[in-house]
Amino acid sequence: MDTAAPGPIYRADPPGGLVVVPLDAFTAVYHRRSGMTHLLTEPAPQILAILGDAGLSLGALLDRLADDYDLADATASALAARLDELVAAGLVATS
Repeated sequence: MDTAAPGPIYRADPPGGLVVVPLDAFTAVYHRRSGMTHLLTEPAPQILAILGDAGLSLGALLDRLADDYDLADATASALAARLDELVAAGLVATS
């Protein structure tokens, strides 16, 4: 029996909570709740788009990203680092 606690579920704001505007190599993301605008580069905008407010585990998110994008060198630890940055910026929440 596996008694390990499941990892966190990551969620972005509900629809309408973020205004996303592509700007060449950057993506501007206006976070309505905080009133802050963030400039992001890949893969952060793609992570936000896939997460949505339904939420995904780290493994499920990595699988979805791999399905949608060519991820030659993607690792769970690299994705976890990006998610930690998005959590620190207030754009992603965990539960």
